[in-house]
Amino acid sequence: MWTSGRMSNAKSWLGLGMSLCFWGLMDLTTPVLSSTPTPPGKLEALLSDKPQSHSRTKRSWVWNQFFVLEEYTGTDPLYVGKLHSDMDRGDGSIKYILSGEGAGVVFTIDDTTGDIHAIQRLDREERAQYTLRAQALDRRTGRPMEPESEFIIKIQDINDNEPKFLDGPYVATVPEMSPVGTSVIQVTATDADDPTYGNSARVVYSILQGQPYFSVDSKTGVIRTALMNMDREAKEYYEVIIQAKDMGGQLGGLAGTTTVNITLSDVNDNPPRFPQKHYQMSVLESAPVSSTVGRVFAKDLDEGINAEMKYTIVDGDGADAFDINTDPNFQVGIITVKKPLSFESKKSYTLKVEGANPHLEMRFLNLGPFQDTTTVHISVEDVDEPPIFEPGFYFVEVPEDVAIGTTIQIISAKDPDVTNNSIRYSIDRSSDPGRFFYVDITTGALMTARPLDREEFSWHNITVLAMEMNNPSQVGSVSVTIKVLDVNDNAPEFPRFYEAFVCENAKAGQVRQSVWCAQHTVYCVTVYNTARVLTRRSGFRQQEQSVFFLPILMADSGQPALSSTGTLTIQVCSCDDDGHVLSCSPEAYMLPVSLSRGALIAILACIFVLLVLVLLILSMRRHRKQPYIIDDEENIHENIVRYDDEGGGEEDTEAFDIAAMWNPREAQGGGAPKTRQDMLPEIESLSRYVPQTCAVSSTVHSYVLAKLYEADMDLWAPPFDSLQTYMFEGDGSVAGSLSSLQSATSDSEQSFDFLTDWGPRFRKLAELYGASEGPAPLW
Repeated sequence: MWTSGRMSNAKSWLGLGMSLCFWGLMDLTTPVLSSTPTPPGKLEALLSDKPQSHSRTKRSWVWNQFFVLEEYTGTDPLYVGKLHSDMDRGDGSIKYILSGEGAGVVFTIDDTTGDIHAIQRLDREERAQYTLRAQALDRRTGRPMEPESEFIIKIQDINDNEPKFLDGPYVATVPEMSPVGTSVIQVTATDADDPTYGNSARVVYSILQGQPYFSVDSKTGVIRTALMNMDREAKEYYEVIIQAKDMGGQLGGLAGTTTVNITLSDVNDNPPRFPQKHYQMSVLESAPVSSTVGRVFAKDLDEGINAEMKYTIVDGDGADAFDINTDPNFQVGIITVKKPLSFESKKSYTLKVEGANPHLEMRFLNLGPFQDTTTVHISVEDVDEPPIFEPGFYFVEVPEDVAIGTTIQIISAKDPDVTNNSIRYSIDRSSDPGRFFYVDITTGALMTARPLDREEFSWHNITVLAMEMNNPSQVGSVSVTIKVLDVNDNAPEFPRFYEAFVCENAKAGQVRQSVWCAQHTVYCVTVYNTARVLTRRSGFRQQEQSVFFLPILMADSGQPALSSTGTLTIQVCSCDDDGHVLSCSPEAYMLPVSLSRGALIAILACIFVLLVLVLLILSMRRHRKQPYIIDDEENIHENIVRYDDEGGGEEDTEAFDIAAMWNPREAQGGGAPKTRQDMLPEIESLSRYVPQTCAVSSTVHSYVLAKLYEADMDLWAPPFDSLQTYMFEGDGSVAGSLSSLQSATSDSEQSFDFLTDWGPRFRKLAELYGASEGPAPLW
């Protein structure tokens, strides 16, 4: 039989004291351990509920487990227990073998004595038990002396692990001003020791840092507030250190700590207050609507939604001129312009602004009131403003036959400033590209500058500008809409060419054609602007007259009535009995149907030759040299005035009439003017059409506009403006006389002898002007 036990050993007395030995063969009725052989049938009888006979059967091991402490720190292997077979006589014939979990690595067995030792440090937290198998063999034959049996080695716990906060460090938030005992967070520590064995895993919590603000429950680890009226604005962040200790907190227990970062969240417990009770601001009177004037700020010690502000204007004379909005990012009140300002109308405003918290907490209303007010003074600064038109829009109706220069509307603008500067008017030419209108620069009278035609432009939208005379940068504008009213100025006409036919066998009174009046004709005497053409006789013959040109008189019903004549072409055709046209050409009776191809080519060739000859003649005449001036004596611009006496310089006004050079036609007299072929004819002089009473007439603008339109329409007129410079010399000239006349009588003498040194090319001049050694020549 097999037995197991623990033997006394001086090196392992602690292990002997803590181990339990289970003997293999045990009588259930007596607690005595036996080391003597037991009949093999007794184990089976003990393990079975059925009655067994005492016959001899195979024996087996009857033992379970060993116990050994963890964390052994000795230098020698730790003795675990002993295995012994009842067949072992102590002569070394039995060999013990150990197998299973940790065999040979963690545990070893003496194959002769059966002693089991642990050769490595054991840790219950890593592994709590090992399952092994033991067998006894005959050392000589290797034959099993006992069947293999399984047993367990359990590791007993000691307090070698401190509590740990696996989720630490912790972060928590609690509202400020919370009542005492408000739960903040729960912390949990875990001890890896065996909770079923002693107090190694019994944890107790305590607070090491964070008092007197917070406390912790020793059993549950719940952290609570311990001080009332904790103010976030005074202190917002707290660092609390919590300790967890095992062994029930007794001396010698292991401990672990963790940090809990607690933040006080904000509540609305602080009312807003304006740091300034009076604000002074200024704004230009030209500031546009919605532009910013200034900012006000009510300080609130709270944050987030509790610091949100709502600003309103509660009083003051500027409530209708200004508005205030809240900036959601910075919680400031932005004062803006609500309507246009005028320095001339009102120079200053006073506002009473209130700032309030929109989100209130009922339990803190006793700390209020949660609003505050301030006073804002706003000064309006004067600026140079552009002219203002009154009214701000003009609508004018004018008939299309209005005369050029007629005043159709007086445009009025004024300077809104105190200085009331003079105004000058003009038209924005981009709005009137056709230059149909003109505005008087001083009076603002809007006049027509060109004839109006409703059929061409029925509406005109122009922009009139008003500019301050002392500050041209200040310009105002107004829109003027002009509707051109229709008058009866277009006679009816055919919109297209009409051509009809009449059959030779046509009878009198038949309708041959319907004609239409022009689309733009407003009044037409015919019904639906159409007229029917009827035959008055019968018996038409192509041989007599193949084409009729019928003049048709058209008149409208306008005031005055207008009329025109149109021509209807009627061809005489041969028709069948049903009125279908067979032929409308009289040549069909006397000529072939068509010419031959050769005849057509000959005709076209003749036409081409004639065209070439005409172009050649015109080209030769174009390139033939002709004098530029038809009559040299009449060309004042090119004349050289010769005179034998020296003039009087600028004081001489009788040498020639200089006015003739400014107006050549005055010098030509009343005869027909002679023109130059190298320049276009000039515009007709406006002066001949100027009435004698123009200087005092009130219609001078009308006259000038009419002549300006006449000049614009004359495509053959050169630019009338020119620059002509005339130089005079004589007694009145600072430079003196430069004339060579009377130079022979001058007292001054000049020697030209140097000309003889200039070579043969100047010999002739040297003979004429140089000194002569011989007798004077006879002239």
